[in-house]
Amino acid sequence: MSSGHAQLHLQLQALPPPPLRFGSVLFPSHPIQSKRIRNSSFSLRLYHNGSKSCVFGRKSGVIRSSVAEEANGAAEPKPKQQVTVKRPYPFHEIELKWQRYWEENQTFRTPDEIDTSKPKYYVLDMFPYPSGAGLHVGHPLGYTATDILARLKRMQGYNVLHPMGWDAFGLPAEQYAIETGTHPKITTLKNIDRFRSQLKSLGFSYDWDREISTTEPEYYRWTQWIFLQLLKRGLAYQAEVPVNWCPALGTVLANEEVVDGVSERGGHPVIRKPMKQWMLKITAFADRLLEDLDDLDWPESIKEMQRNWIGRSEGAEMDFPILSSDGQERDTKITIYTTRPDTIFGATYLVVAPEHPLLSSLVSTAQRKSVEEYTDLASRKSDLERTELQKEKTGVFSGCYAKNPVSGEAIPIWVADYVLGSYGTGAIMAVPAHDTRDLEFASKFDIPIRWVVMPDDKNLSGSGKAYSGEGTVVNSSNSTVGLDINGLSSKEAASKVIEWADKTANGKKKVNYKLRDWLFARQRYWGEPIPVVFLDDNGETVPLLETELPLTLPELDDFSPTGTGEPPLSKSVSWVKTKDPLTGKPARRETSTMPQWAGSCWYYLRFMDPKNSKEVVAKTKEMYWSPVDVYVGGAEHAVLHLLYSRFWHKVLYDIGIVSTKEPFKCVINQGIILGEVQYIAYKDSDGNFISADSGTSVEYHQELIPEEKVMKSGDSFVMKDNPNICLIARSHKMSKSRGNVVNPDDVVSEYGADSLRLYEMFMGPLRDSKTWNTSGIEGVHRFLGRTWRLIVGSPLSDGTFKDGTLVTDEDPTLEQLRSLHKCIAKVTEEIEATRFNTGISAMMEFLNVAYKWKKHPRLIIEAFVLLLSPYAPHMAEELWFRLGHSKSLAYEPFPKVDPAFLKESTIVLPVQINGKTRGTIQVEETCSEENAFQLASRDEKLSKYLNGKVIKKRIFVPGKILNVILDLQNIKATV
Repeated sequence: MSSGHAQLHLQLQALPPPPLRFGSVLFPSHPIQSKRIRNSSFSLRLYHNGSKSCVFGRKSGVIRSSVAEEANGAAEPKPKQQVTVKRPYPFHEIELKWQRYWEENQTFRTPDEIDTSKPKYYVLDMFPYPSGAGLHVGHPLGYTATDILARLKRMQGYNVLHPMGWDAFGLPAEQYAIETGTHPKITTLKNIDRFRSQLKSLGFSYDWDREISTTEPEYYRWTQWIFLQLLKRGLAYQAEVPVNWCPALGTVLANEEVVDGVSERGGHPVIRKPMKQWMLKITAFADRLLEDLDDLDWPESIKEMQRNWIGRSEGAEMDFPILSSDGQERDTKITIYTTRPDTIFGATYLVVAPEHPLLSSLVSTAQRKSVEEYTDLASRKSDLERTELQKEKTGVFSGCYAKNPVSGEAIPIWVADYVLGSYGTGAIMAVPAHDTRDLEFASKFDIPIRWVVMPDDKNLSGSGKAYSGEGTVVNSSNSTVGLDINGLSSKEAASKVIEWADKTANGKKKVNYKLRDWLFARQRYWGEPIPVVFLDDNGETVPLLETELPLTLPELDDFSPTGTGEPPLSKSVSWVKTKDPLTGKPARRETSTMPQWAGSCWYYLRFMDPKNSKEVVAKTKEMYWSPVDVYVGGAEHAVLHLLYSRFWHKVLYDIGIVSTKEPFKCVINQGIILGEVQYIAYKDSDGNFISADSGTSVEYHQELIPEEKVMKSGDSFVMKDNPNICLIARSHKMSKSRGNVVNPDDVVSEYGADSLRLYEMFMGPLRDSKTWNTSGIEGVHRFLGRTWRLIVGSPLSDGTFKDGTLVTDEDPTLEQLRSLHKCIAKVTEEIEATRFNTGISAMMEFLNVAYKWKKHPRLIIEAFVLLLSPYAPHMAEELWFRLGHSKSLAYEPFPKVDPAFLKESTIVLPVQINGKTRGTIQVEETCSEENAFQLASRDEKLSKYLNGKVIKKRIFVPGKILNVILDLQNIKATV
């Protein structure tokens, strides 16, 4: 046994075990009181209760219980017994062996200099954030999929780029630093080490020579360089924008740190406060980001999400003159944006956002206090809360009116938080007859409702609901201003209104986007420093020289917020105070840092050339490896990460750094692995169980029911001892707070990494969400065990296996070749199509057939081992070695299907007796008449028509039919 196997690993269990009783002592289940010790042979759990302790062995039963011995009066220690654990195959030995081999031999390293005449395959996992919790079993789902693809393509002769790195800047490490005083870099490096160790234990074929971290200065030097390119081109600028400000914590919070209007940490009130921030002009690329989606091999759902996020719409900007208290037009106007200019005659009020820049000049003296109170309340809400469709509409009258430019009517100006200052112009014309939100608001505040579009279905106009569709325009004419759109269709009316507005200077045609410029600053320490300084004398922004990059973070002991809104970096006075590199004038450094998105926008490029100190990526390498062929990650990144990466890529394309318009050719979103199913029963106040489908309205509480007390009944789950009680079965996303996290280390220790890889692929289609079931891994574990025994043989009496294999060197039979090539065709096709589960099924079917053979030719078995290798690389490498090969199989040619062996050699031949079909027989395509007749004579159904009968003649059409003509005169019994 190797030293690695002999080490004992002590870890706290995330989930407490049920209470155990030994003798007269009950051991409660508490995380601090329960520890597990593992090695390759057994698993122990230690329980501690005050001064008493016990040891319970999971695989081998109770090995020793000091409590039980004490309770039983045991005076002398019993001799230790040798525990022998028999495994289906020795995964605990071979997995560590081959992981060491791959690392020592750099098996998966992609050389800097490669044969570029060969095809390339760049397969990439979305950059993980190395959290302190490490991996759970949901993480390896996508990683296993990309690894299978990478291994297949290497064996198919491709140059494969399959790297891994860390998106390591971010809030969790900084929050931990604030709470503990531990520098974020220390925490991050520790977490990276943990993640790397776990990934290596799963046998992923990453090129670890290309490992990068966004927190390393040699990496973020180029993140800063890209920012300077954006700044040079006017794509980076500063603006006053609302941020989440928490007065109690004295800091700006990210959106994810705000829950229901209060800080996640401490529950303090959070308000929206304008602050000068760096912005990136992603809106300048809106049309390109939209148009180029069409050519991408991405899930249509993701492309649609990006289209909706960009939110391109065509409409008009219209000016509504503001009226003074005596009804006269003032010099100022409110500009609104609308996608339905055909409904402008139905606008009976305006709504401005609480943060609208003109609001303070609009409000009347009588309404000022009410408006100020309302805007203060609105500042405490997020944009999502404000625009929630289901929420009750709120608002306050400004005390001011505007003139509808087409009708000439004076209409009230209201302030309401369902209008956002960041969208359009921050003001809307409200047409309650034709917009649901406007109707709800108008009904609540008794504002007139005027129909101006009649639907083709007249019943809709009398439904009492807003009609937002198109139709025929009515009540829309004013000869005074020269506009009449009555009787026109909605589209014709909209065009005519825009034409009128343009001629009369009341408005213009406008294309608008929901997409907002990217807020590119965080008032935090743990992020990339922004490479600019501000001159002390005039505040001018001066970019750093490229030769001064990287601008590194200063060392800080205190990472807590300043309380003033100034970022933590402002505490490093010696770092902040600097000089303009060109003029020598006194200056101050920018103290905000870049958001976590920055480093992950371009890392796929750095993997192509990670050690280049002269440029982001060498042109020749970028032109060879771009774009990423397959990019796999969670759907939660469907919008922002992918959109930001596409934006930066297009900027780099424009300045000649990259050669492709898009970074990712194909994107795949793997599904979520949910925690194990929990079964929940309802109980009333008397403790009686209530069936979940009873529909009763009595008060009840919930109780978790153990799986062993549950059974399936039809489409429902019920209690075994009371089948009338229907249960609720639920699965949740794995999280520490729910206590349903499954650590892959535990699974690997008990079943091996290959079993975990195989199970995650076998659970169902890659893109679907699925529920983890630890007992389900037993099936694939048995499959691997059967594979091992087929090739190596059964274990010896001591649980070990003999060297070598059971294969023979004789030629395979036609049947064996057909079975093999059927498997090759299916496995290859299913991997290419990322249908990994059905590829495994094909191998299982082959194994079942192979077990029926008396001999197993080398040619067949070696090909099967190669088929298995992308899925279960450790076992495959060991079997390959035992088959007599001295090198890794990682670059062995993947088996190719021979179509000749896929043709069915047998056919179904109809058999007629005196012209009447009486049955069929299965025959070879080349079957002779005599052989066909003999098969028919032995057939159970046909033999009764033929045995003992006089045959007059046989009519045989090869491959078509056999017709037996009987001598009816000599037949005593009718057929």
